[in-house]
Amino acid sequence: MGRLDNKVALITGAGNGMGRAAAILFASEGAKVVAADWDQASAKETVSVIESAGGAGLAVKVDVSNAAQVETMISATDEEFGALHVMYNNAGIFPSDDGGPTDTPEPTWDRVMEVNLKGVWLGCKYGIPLMLRSGGGSIVNVASFVALMGAATSQIAYTASKGGVLSMTREIAVEYARQGIRANSLCPGPIDTPLLAELLSDPERKARRMVHVPMGRLGLAEELAKAALFLACDDSSFMTGAQLVVDGGITAAYVTPE
Repeated sequence: MGRLDNKVALITGAGNGMGRAAAILFASEGAKVVAADWDQASAKETVSVIESAGGAGLAVKVDVSNAAQVETMISATDEEFGALHVMYNNAGIFPSDDGGPTDTPEPTWDRVMEVNLKGVWLGCKYGIPLMLRSGGGSIVNVASFVALMGAATSQIAYTASKGGVLSMTREIAVEYARQGIRANSLCPGPIDTPLLAELLSDPERKARRMVHVPMGRLGLAEELAKAALFLACDDSSFMTGAQLVVDGGITAAYVTPE
């Protein structure tokens, strides 16, 4: 028995990195997986991996900041699988020009909020009605450890958007707690993904950050996927409105090992 047997899971940003790892893991645990991504070719690659292992998947192209596209994504899930039990709002962006409050361009701020915060809200807005019709389920929203602490290496729009995800998730959790829907936030530390690899391509910039990681390494997408699975399945059945931090000890540290 898989932990997601007979469940339908929708994962945004499933074309690569943390989203793809979660899609493959969820499918291995018995879920029918909708892999949604702005890059449909990448989403199809994820589904191909799932289907080659005997699982069931559906690739959907979506810009999570576009309400019509998100609504279509949910409709496609309903048409293909007739239910939705796990909504994993994972899609996010981290532009290179997202810096401090005085030098971040306004269009960058707006786009980060549209994808990282509005995109999560839209996923919940259109996903929750189908989840209710499916008998309930679990919402997992990706926030970040930066929503819990400040940094002198500023990324003001990203940080603010992830703080918003935490607050919004708590609100959703309380509202739907007696209707069979749980909602929790996942707060990753630095995870070895293409998005972060681009950010840390500068050795000096990487060293500036890695010194603060007690475990001394980046996390793996598969490690985060296992945490997401815990929140998605009944192993966490008495958890809602919580934040699960998977950060290699960053938020626990004052002084790190030499």
